Amino acid sequence: MSKRTLIASAVLGAFALGSSAIVSADPLNDLHSEEFKIQADAAKSQEKINTLFEQSQELLVEYRGVVDETENLKVYNDYLAGLVADQQRAIDSLQRQIDSIEETKQGIVPLMFRMIDSLDKFIDLDIPINLVERKERVQRLRDIMSNSNVTVSEQFRQVIEAYQIENEYGTRIQSYQGKLDDNGTEVTVDFFNLGRTALLALSLDQTTAWVWDNDARKWEQLGDEYLKSVVDAVKMAQGIIPADLIKLPIKAAE
Repeated sequence: MSKRTLIASAVLGAFALGSSAIVSADPLNDLHSEEFKIQADAAKSQEKINTLFEQSQELLVEYRGVVDETENLKVYNDYLAGLVADQQRAIDSLQRQIDSIEETKQGIVPLMFRMIDSLDKFIDLDIPINLVERKERVQRLRDIMSNSNVTVSEQFRQVIEAYQIENEYGTRIQSYQGKLDDNGTEVTVDFFNLGRTALLALSLDQTTAWVWDNDARKWEQLGDEYLKSVVDAVKMAQGIIPADLIKLPIKAAE
């Protein structure tokens, strides 16, 4: 080849090599660009993943809190259900009692009337201790039985109380002032009763004494041999002198 031809070939070769390097550099840049884009997209995706993970953790914590609260509410609801059931049983019991009140009244009211009648008869047959007071008590019982403002329970309480007072007369030693009928003459005296064993009376001038004869239902005047004993008995009941042995006219038990 000629020298000129060699030079031209060299120039063309160099030009060809240069063009080849330029052509090969463009795909590499594109590859780096894509890699950067992929890395950027990956970073964004990771950021989204991290955000979603944090949100999921928050939701998990919230879910667990809701589950715990639900369990607590279930326990509390079971507790309330037990209370409601117990209250319902109490209400049912009260309702049954209310329903039976009328039946109770139907049985207890006639009973109270019989008790008052029996008490009145007993006082008539008993020795006349505090006779006026006891008769007035019976009359008050009859009055409250016809009083609509007094409850059945209060009526029954007062009837029982009257029986308790009557029972106390059997163990009480007392002296009180009153009047007795001595053969048509009303005399003011000091009464003395030794329970229901003996009922005596002493004139205020302490010159005459009487004893109640329950069989004959009248007062009998005592002889002088009992006068001092009756005077002492009245003084003992009044607390004037200390208790001591005394002779009293007591009817023997049959």
